[in-house]
Amino acid sequence: MRRLFAATVLALTATLTAPLASALPDAAPAGTVVAPPDGPAQAWLVADMDTGRILAAKNPTGSYAPASTIKTLLALVVVDNLNPNSFARANASHDRVECSCVGLTPGQPYTTRQLLEGLLMVSGNDAANMLADMLGGQRAAVARMNAKAQQLGARSTRAGSPSGLDGPGWESSTTPFDLALIFRAALANPVIATILRQPTAQFPGKTLTAQNELLARYPGDLGGKTGFTNLARKTYVGAAQRGNRRLVVVQMYGTGDLYPQAVGLLDWGFSQPA
Repeated sequence: MRRLFAATVLALTATLTAPLASALPDAAPAGTVVAPPDGPAQAWLVADMDTGRILAAKNPTGSYAPASTIKTLLALVVVDNLNPNSFARANASHDRVECSCVGLTPGQPYTTRQLLEGLLMVSGNDAANMLADMLGGQRAAVARMNAKAQQLGARSTRAGSPSGLDGPGWESSTTPFDLALIFRAALANPVIATILRQPTAQFPGKTLTAQNELLARYPGDLGGKTGFTNLARKTYVGAAQRGNRRLVVVQMYGTGDLYPQAVGLLDWGFSQPA
């Protein structure tokens, strides 16, 4: 059974395994490691993507609203069930959503791949709605997302909406631990991994620019997903590679700029022994 953490955990020897570990050990004795940087995120985690070893974490099993980071789970369901080259036509109902939006035109055909780009690069809630309809409707999509989370071992995750928008009765929740599992699975899919690394993409009528600022700011960045709602505050999940080593970083319930902390955690993680 996973232990709950009330404070920062340093030099963890647990693994995300291939799967990520189900138990997290206590902190190492004080003075054995240089502390990783803390920051504006109430909960965070940095882990080795390949060995699964959790290098450091703060409140890694605490439950938080994920905001748009949950779109990575929707993307996994989409690639499991839809051909990237299949298409559907947008309708007016897809735009009836709180934005951020990619800007769909009713009657315009969009491929699944284009909608995934709108979903992951600019966090389009309208793209999430349309993809959910292509999966059989909002309820069917959410049910598939929750089943996928269980399959991945993300057992503390509950999707309440395809987009991560929250409201009474349809809130989503997850943990840094679970979000690391979900994002690692997303990067293992070549379609999703390619989209997350794209700085720009052509979309009907416009050019999309990725919201993830670390693509341009952090050498070796493999992609990331941002999120914000009033309930979740700022959230981020991303990964980077240095040499043959890949790290994943998760930040939840952030009350300030998360990027400096993300950079600090990645730099710290890469400085630790493999």
